[in-house]
Amino acid sequence: MSTPDLPPFTRRLNSLITSDQASSDLRRYFGIDLQPGAVPFTGSRFEHLAGGGDRPAAANAVTADDLIAVQTLSVKIPAQASLDLLEGDLGTQLSKLLSSIPSDIDMAEADAADLAPGSPADSAWHLLDDQTGIGWVTAGKILARKRPRLLPVYDQVVRCIFGRPQSFWLTLHAALRADDYALHRKLLALRELAGVPETVSALRACDVVLWMRHHAEHRETNCVWE
Repeated sequence: MSTPDLPPFTRRLNSLITSDQASSDLRRYFGIDLQPGAVPFTGSRFEHLAGGGDRPAAANAVTADDLIAVQTLSVKIPAQASLDLLEGDLGTQLSKLLSSIPSDIDMAEADAADLAPGSPADSAWHLLDDQTGIGWVTAGKILARKRPRLLPVYDQVVRCIFGRPQSFWLTLHAALRADDYALHRKLLALRELAGVPETVSALRACDVVLWMRHHAEHRETNCVWE
C-alpha cells in the first residue's frame, strides 16, 4: 500500500501494525510460546471468557461473565451500575439497543451508518458513558466485549497515539476500508502470522498491537505521544 496519500491516522496505524514488533507483541499478550515463568496478559481472556460476550445465548444482554471480562482490561464497574446492568432498567435499555447492533460483521465490513452518531451502537455508548462510575473508557470496553468484531477498545493509551479525532469509530472504520480494505487484510495476516486464534477479531488484534506498543511509555509523566 502506498501510504503518502493517506490521512495521517491511516498512515500511523499502518506503520504500527506492519512493524517488526507487532507479531511478537501479539504473541506476548496472548501467551504464545512464552518463556518459562512468564504469563499472558489478563486481557488475553477478555474475548474468550465463558465463550465470549457475543455468543448467541448472551449477545444482547450484559452478563456477570461480561463484567468479569471487562476487569481483565483493568477497569471496574461500580456495584450499583453492575446490578443495574444485570437486573435493572439499565440492562433492559442496553439489551434493546444491543438487539439492533450487528454481531456478525467486522468493522471493515459494516456501513458507516452502523457506527455514526445516533446509531444504536452510538446510543449504547452514550447510555453507558452517562452512568455514574462507568465513563467513556469502560463504556467502550463493555461494548467491545459484546461486539468484538464491530466495536473497538478505545482507552487513554490508544487516544494518546492518535489524538482525538471527531469520531474514533468512524475514523478507524475509514482507515480499515481504505485501499480495498488493505489494513483489515493486514490485520488478518498479522493474526495468522502470530498464531493468534481466529476467535480474536481483527479489531481486537489491532487494539492489542496499539496498546502493547505504547502502554509502558504512556505511564510516564511526560508522555511523548500526548
